[in-house]
Amino acid sequence: MDRLKLTYFDFAGGRAEPARLALHIGGIAFEDYRFAPSDFPEVRKTTPLNQVPTLHVNAVQVTQSDAISRYAGKLAGLYPEDAFQALLCDEVMGALEDLNIKLGATFGLSGDELKNARGALVSDVLPTYLRWLETQLENHGGMYFADNRLTVADLKAFTLLRWLCSGKLDHIPVDLVDAVAPKLTTYVQRVGSLPEIAQYYARLGAA
Repeated sequence: MDRLKLTYFDFAGGRAEPARLALHIGGIAFEDYRFAPSDFPEVRKTTPLNQVPTLHVNAVQVTQSDAISRYAGKLAGLYPEDAFQALLCDEVMGALEDLNIKLGATFGLSGDELKNARGALVSDVLPTYLRWLETQLENHGGMYFADNRLTVADLKAFTLLRWLCSGKLDHIPVDLVDAVAPKLTTYVQRVGSLPEIAQYYARLGAA
């Protein structure tokens, strides 16, 4: 079996979380290497593009979070084999990455700059994407985003939506998802209550 080492920040969430969850759910052995944010300047020197997550597959280091998540999903049986269902899965993952990028652009800002940037997201971008996600969920059966079952698209959606509702993002209302796309709130609660996912966070002691 290949030796896997997934490298990312030591917190629950972020771009490595879908892969962490997929490997956990699939019972795939891997080294979950987590580091403190203060160690990032040194860790990034060891990465191909000065960013994380990275995945070592034996001696080969791979970058790009969605590629890593898809690989983990395939190993765990959480990525569609049907080409069209894989397309639907990838579409949602790409849209979610758009949101990650737009939110990430506000980090490093402070004061009024941060308030204004996040306010712009709340008034336009986030509602647009959240309503689109809700529509996609409904159009694909109301339970999952693709293949009528849990896939890495769901793990990525769960991770990002959970973050938006966490209260950890200044100037992002904790009730934004519920106000704009309430079916996504129910969706997050349902996915989070799946035994493998609930056990994963219980073991980590992560709220």
